Amino acid sequence: MKRKLGAINALYPTPTVLVGAMVSGKPNFIAIAHIGIMTHSHISLGMNKIHYTNAGIKENKTFSVCLPSENLVIETDYCGIMTGKKTDKSTLFDVFYGELKTAPMIQQCRVCMECRLDRIVDFSTHDIFVGEIVQTYADESVLFDTKIDVSKLKPLLFDMNSRKYWSLGGEIAQCWNIGKQLKTEKA
Repeated sequence: MKRKLGAINALYPTPTVLVGAMVSGKPNFIAIAHIGIMTHSHISLGMNKIHYTNAGIKENKTFSVCLPSENLVIETDYCGIMTGKKTDKSTLFDVFYGELKTAPMIQQCRVCMECRLDRIVDFSTHDIFVGEIVQTYADESVLFDTKIDVSKLKPLLFDMNSRKYWSLGGEIAQCWNIGKQLKTEKA
């Protein structure tokens, strides 16, 4: 028997990312876990309207999404609890820029996506930024061929229910393949 829990979001854990934007001419980073895949080339960020970073995304129409690994848990959490209004969080990292010039990225994050703002969906408490991925940068150390190996990336996961960071478990099965067993069994 299932128990009713109310209208809670049960989609956690999600990857924690560091979103970069230029705000008042300076790079700023914020930790965000409300991210989504919209299409193969578009992603979304759900950010409370009170965040300092929102103004930079709106002004420059660009942002970055940097994927911190488990080893960056302290710096990532710091970027989530400190406001860019009072703290220069860019001093924590080696910052680099790509094609867009106004989407600061973090060298210590082994994968970074550079995005152009496509649209903003306006909720009463949150701005949902939808961005088109312009370029993805990845360290050779996390690649197999030209694909990102998540087991090497070791992404930092966030769970709102436990309010803890988690790591990624091991491989379970091959997508678009394991289900063929049912087709074979039913034939």
